[in-house]
Amino acid sequence: MAFDPQNRAAPYAGGRVADRAVVDAGLRRYLLSVYNYMTTGLVISGLVAWAVANVPAVTGIFYVMQGGQPVSLNGLGMIAMWAPLAMLFGAMFMMRSPSARTAQGFYWAFVAINGVGLSILMVVYTGESLVRTFFIAASAFAALSLFGYTTKKDLSGFGSFLIMGLFGLIIAMVVNMFFASSMMQFVIASAGVLIFAGLTAYDTQRLKTQYISWVGGQGQEVQTVTAVFGALTLYITFLNLFQFLLMFLGGRE
Repeated sequence: MAFDPQNRAAPYAGGRVADRAVVDAGLRRYLLSVYNYMTTGLVISGLVAWAVANVPAVTGIFYVMQGGQPVSLNGLGMIAMWAPLAMLFGAMFMMRSPSARTAQGFYWAFVAINGVGLSILMVVYTGESLVRTFFIAASAFAALSLFGYTTKKDLSGFGSFLIMGLFGLIIAMVVNMFFASSMMQFVIASAGVLIFAGLTAYDTQRLKTQYISWVGGQGQEVQTVTAVFGALTLYITFLNLFQFLLMFLGGRE
């Protein structure tokens, strides 16, 4: 059965049809757990980033210091910055059927390590602009996520388009590392905001569809694993939206 945006009757695994009220209640609990994981992950990353950027004893571990101020990431800092990407690739190949505890451990480790790389934002941008942009990004994310949850329009067709745009964005960012064009930087920032805005709505609807189509009929173990990795997707989407908005709204130190 195809996804019914109105959620009149939703199929679970094995062909069992659940009552709408039961599905709605389960879906709300499921998405609440996803957003709780995401929010907690952002808090952990933010605390780690703040400690790395502002506690001298910690800053010196990851940064080259000059005159008591962080200048650039040192070797360990560079490893920590790229470690989350390596973790994501590793998880794709090694975590085929993770337990709930393994998925949670991976997620908490990921968001903590990612905080080291995010500390660069606190070194480069003013605290005021970071706070302002964060709340703008959070407001936009909430509105887009609500749209993805409530819209009756099937957004799955936009998924492939957004992913293609994301690959193009990555290529453009790599190219601009060599040319350092301010015009291309503006285009990249604009495209980044639009792509991750679209992914916010798309990913939210995808999580809803997954729950209705099969996750809701699974046990708690499977639901926890899918909630954790759903939170990881939204966490990454939000941080990218935030960072691309910083290119427009961030004030540099």
